[in-house]
Amino acid sequence: MFPLRDDRPTYTPPIVTTLIIIACSLVFLFEISLDEYSRDYFVNHYGLVPAHFHASALVTSMFLHGGWSHIIGNMLFLYAFGRSLEDAMGHNKFLGFYFATGIIAGIVQVFFNLDSRIPTVGASGAIAGVMGAYIVKFPRAEIRTLIWVIFFVTTVDIPAILLLGFWFLSQLFSVGEIVQTHQASDSGVAFFAHIGGFVSGMILVNVMGTRQRYFPPGRSLRW
Repeated sequence: MFPLRDDRPTYTPPIVTTLIIIACSLVFLFEISLDEYSRDYFVNHYGLVPAHFHASALVTSMFLHGGWSHIIGNMLFLYAFGRSLEDAMGHNKFLGFYFATGIIAGIVQVFFNLDSRIPTVGASGAIAGVMGAYIVKFPRAEIRTLIWVIFFVTTVDIPAILLLGFWFLSQLFSVGEIVQTHQASDSGVAFFAHIGGFVSGMILVNVMGTRQRYFPPGRSLRW
């Protein structure tokens, strides 16, 4: 299930969102152009490794991705939710917000995995921040979502509060399993970063503020 776009009109082009997508894509193309040894070194050096923490990795790790499905999924989520949030916040404020939530997400991931030597990569912590802000500001927006069951593929419109609420609950459930078993997730997903990013996004969007004049009246929720 992947979100494609929302139904909110925007008044400014998503310059920052587009540039982030381009930057992540270019870095990923560089990654896959490397031989296996060089790629492992690159990811370990610029990825976020809790056991060998260095602050710059909180930023550089946000531009690395672990495969085609990883980057495509992340960029779809960023495009679907980032455009409206950037329009509401303004380009500069949105850029600062994006990096702030990404850094906080990385710190949360490190805190709960202090001894891990596995590099954490990806923009999903920052994108989770965008999603957290989105559910606060646009809970009634309809999200055109791609779904498939075996060979059946279609798109449906889902209220943001349902789609993002379900996503966040699934992250909490996964973290709960990790805590109960006292083992790190074997799925390769940074659930702690997702939660940290999402919650920080919900808080920071209210602290930093948005341009309220751009908010048209919302439609009623359809259940």
